[in-house]
Amino acid sequence: MAFLFDLLKVLGGLVIGAIIGFLIARNYMKKYMKKNPPINEQMIKAMMRQMGRTPSQKQVNQMMKQMTKYMD
Repeated sequence: MAFLFDLLKVLGGLVIGAIIGFLIARNYMKKYMKKNPPINEQMIKAMMRQMGRTPSQKQVNQMMKQMTKYMD
């Protein structure tokens, strides 16, 4: 019976540790992505030029807004 109780304590500790680790990692990645976004205005402009379009600042701002919307 004591073995079963010890096993439950170990499993409970692992589950709680995994949850806490996940939350810490998620919080860290959100801060990192806000500080270093994977795409910026220059990249959007270059991408649109490669597609044969001349982007206006309004279009670039719209795309940046969409990108930040999905990163939150």
